[in-house]
Amino acid sequence: MGGPRGAGWVAAGLLLGAGACYCIYRLTRGRRRGDRELGMRPSKSAEDLTDCSYDDVLNAAQLQKLLYLLESTEDPVIIERALITLGNNAAFSVNQAIIRELGGIPIVGNKINHSNQSIKEKALNALNNLSVNVENQIKIKIYIIQVCEDVFSGPLNSAVQLAGLRLLTNMTVTNDHQHMLHSYITDLFQVLLTGNGNTKVQVLKLLLNLSENPAMTEGLLRAQVDSSFLSLYDSHVAKEILLRVLTLFQNINNCLKIEGRLAVQPTFTEGSLFFLLHGEECAQKIKALVDHHDAEVKEKVLTIIPKI
Repeated sequence: MGGPRGAGWVAAGLLLGAGACYCIYRLTRGRRRGDRELGMRPSKSAEDLTDCSYDDVLNAAQLQKLLYLLESTEDPVIIERALITLGNNAAFSVNQAIIRELGGIPIVGNKINHSNQSIKEKALNALNNLSVNVENQIKIKIYIIQVCEDVFSGPLNSAVQLAGLRLLTNMTVTNDHQHMLHSYITDLFQVLLTGNGNTKVQVLKLLLNLSENPAMTEGLLRAQVDSSFLSLYDSHVAKEILLRVLTLFQNINNCLKIEGRLAVQPTFTEGSLFFLLHGEECAQKIKALVDHHDAEVKEKVLTIIPKI
């Protein structure tokens, strides 16, 4: 991983992305015990493996069957079920490697082109779990540009948009592929300002990844951002959003110090994030949060104020 973050942060950040999908795994798989005895079950066909009542972790042979089914069928119901099953199994590290070795990443990746929005979402979810494996990211990175296009051109707050944002967040936990998002930073801020609470949080997770990398600082500060961005520093804003925008300010300031670029740069135009973050209004809003009712917010503000 490039930049200042260590391998421990990589593992922790990537595992967070898989954690939510593992919960989906447990919820979407029913439990059917009945009279079946462990080790006494008959061999399953590929379609049987997509049955939500089949709650075993698939082995390599079963995953190969499933990938063949996904590649060969045109039935949208089967495609969606197969993607859910693959995504659930990709919550396990051993299967992340097996699916890659079986050539499964491009098979799943091709489904993000599907016209069916539910299939597109399930394909993005499966890629998200697969992206927890850093070796898999090398193969998944070819889809980053298309995912960005889908995220910023599709319906706001949609399941596809959130799934795409989650994948981009996982793919930017390390610095390796962050540069591929350079031309989409302004779009990220637009979605941040117009999206609902869940969308805002997911965009901020992605922006925080970028903000920790000094190589991305200039691109972030050049982004044209509406002045309504500063309303995210108001005291009534939800804690999960407020803490993240405060951390965004802190990360960018830290990167500026690393780069030795605290003076106003002529390349930063009015209306850019630089002018918003380093203007008097932003400083006053942050200082006012020192009296915030939440101790965690107050603590974060106290670490920032000396640097304003």
